[in-house]
Amino acid sequence: MMKLRSATVGLGLAAMLLLSGCGGGSPSGAADTGSSAGGGGDLTPVTVGVLSIAPSVAMQYGIDEGIFEKHGLKVELQTGQGGAAMLPAVSTGTMDFAVGNPLSVLTAADKGLDMRIVTGYSNSKAEGDDINGVVTRKDSGIDGFADLAGKTTSVNALKTQGDLTIMDSAAQDGADASQLKFNEMGFQDMEAQLERGNTDAIWVPEPFLSRALADKDNKLVGYPNQVAIPGLPTMVTFTSGTYADGQKEVVTKFRDAMTDTLSAAEANQDDAKALLPDFMGMDAKVAKGLKMETWDAEVPRGQLEKLGELTVEYDFLSKQPDLDKIVVQ
Repeated sequence: MMKLRSATVGLGLAAMLLLSGCGGGSPSGAADTGSSAGGGGDLTPVTVGVLSIAPSVAMQYGIDEGIFEKHGLKVELQTGQGGAAMLPAVSTGTMDFAVGNPLSVLTAADKGLDMRIVTGYSNSKAEGDDINGVVTRKDSGIDGFADLAGKTTSVNALKTQGDLTIMDSAAQDGADASQLKFNEMGFQDMEAQLERGNTDAIWVPEPFLSRALADKDNKLVGYPNQVAIPGLPTMVTFTSGTYADGQKEVVTKFRDAMTDTLSAAEANQDDAKALLPDFMGMDAKVAKGLKMETWDAEVPRGQLEKLGELTVEYDFLSKQPDLDKIVVQ
């Protein structure tokens, strides 16, 4: 079985863009070097950047099931060092495609980088138990999102989907969103810092969310994705404008392959999650019980439009993104 091939893609443009973080999912340890499954003389090789998070395993599932080969593609996966680093890697052609959070793509476009969304990839749950949430201590006095005003909430990166959805959730709950405070912290450190009183609340994805809520002294404030944008896309696939315009046939093959891959992975989530121990070193028991996003290749235009509106409302972006130019038609 293939494991992720590490790639150093931290180019200078990443710092210029000031983009960081991922929108959802579950961080993991590093993956080992490998090569894509299968071969074939007339397969078109494509390099796809992915983050070392659990939802990326759907790509491995598609490779193992031969779905990409059926569409004439030989896929090599490379790990990017965060969503920010993959954007310039795609822009310069180091990667042909990448999987990352949509807000980073919209932010890149806002700053003049020609990025194109090719397909959807994963979405948070519109109802029921979501895949990320805000957790606080039971004695914190925080009973809803409005109570976060004047408090500090820890997120993995600033100006990403975490703080954006929390701000809107607080505003809908009657608070002045400008009074919310945020700091950056690694997911793996958040629960301990919450217990020590070094932060008032934490925004965590699975499996950190379930682990934090297993502590009898913690409680769930709520699911900000469901308040702000139910079914918020956590990741999409994207490429550069140059590649989209110059390799239209390959982009079409990739889009069709992603449609089949994500449909199959969603229909067989247990089989896909069974790949996680080899794919990214996740404990088999944790992998089996992991709550996963919904995999879906359809581009969620309505949710992306709303995401764009919120980025302007809360001064994340300078103007409403033009999805007609950003989404591959």
